[in-house]
Amino acid sequence: MSDDTHREGPAGPARPPRLVDVAQRAGVSLATASRALRGREGVSPELAAHVRSVAAGMGYVANPHATTLAGGVTRVAGLIVYEIGDPYFSEIASGALRVAGENGWSVQICHTERAPHAELAQIRLLRAHRVGAIVMAGSGYVDRTDEAGAHRELLDFQDSGGRVAVIGRHHLRCDAVLPDNRGGGEAVAGHLLALGHRRIAIAAGPEHLTTVQDRLAGVRHALALAGLGAAAVPVVSADFTREGGRDSAERILRDHPGTTAVLALNDTMATGVLSVLRERGIDVPGRMSVAGFDDVQVAQDLAPALTTVALPMADMGAAALRLVLGPAPARPRRRTTGHRLVVRDSTGPAPE
Repeated sequence: MSDDTHREGPAGPARPPRLVDVAQRAGVSLATASRALRGREGVSPELAAHVRSVAAGMGYVANPHATTLAGGVTRVAGLIVYEIGDPYFSEIASGALRVAGENGWSVQICHTERAPHAELAQIRLLRAHRVGAIVMAGSGYVDRTDEAGAHRELLDFQDSGGRVAVIGRHHLRCDAVLPDNRGGGEAVAGHLLALGHRRIAIAAGPEHLTTVQDRLAGVRHALALAGLGAAAVPVVSADFTREGGRDSAERILRDHPGTTAVLALNDTMATGVLSVLRERGIDVPGRMSVAGFDDVQVAQDLAPALTTVALPMADMGAAALRLVLGPAPARPRRRTTGHRLVVRDSTGPAPE
């Protein structure tokens, strides 16, 4: 029988191509075809690319349900984020989805609302769905006991053959993509200091997050280089949200009325700060400068456009997916990102 039996014939539409059809046409064994299409070890990159090309030309689509029933895992990566509506995480997700699609994988997205018990529950749910990989994006916790349960679950998943990568976490023993939070904090604080600002206030996220502490560490290093102690710069903590930014701005205006610049530790908070200043009729940047962190897509469309630190968020998501889809490493790998200060209209010289 010809290997073209999957095509439509006189008797009507034939069955869709099977893995055995792909193997026959590619001239490889069934096991080799399976390993090539699942991205497993033991197949050279050139041969794997040949098998994928044959499969694509035949219109072959893997049946993840059948794989799961056979006791294996699906070509699905679980992506755990704080909230997909948060621009930081949506941009990370876009990079992850792109790489997954290029490699014949799909992505299942889960929310945690930055609650350790929710992270643990989502990891267990993904394992129950037999995902092939898990990527966890978002800040770790200053108190490591807060993420101990998730850490144990992820290590057990790795030990059982699953692949794991994290974004923005220092302490988990798995592949990691680490944004340059400290360097970015130092850069944006240095920018405000260079403009002559000395009465700066920080609109910070929750203190128990390592992302907040890392960004604050960079800010404080820049302040120290300028001869300013940490006590001279108030830090107002609130949720890492627009409403958190609004709350921080209200408290800064009430408790620190001489402030000439507000540095928000993410762009979503900065958006809330700008909205309060606009409602109060406070000129930005003439009376008060505002800076953010992350450079989400809407930052350039705000009025005024937001000065911020750009992190390659989509690239971070893409890098994490590439780590889990490639060969398993002998030891955990670290991929660090750069940062870029983006100066726009929301910052200007300190008022006289």
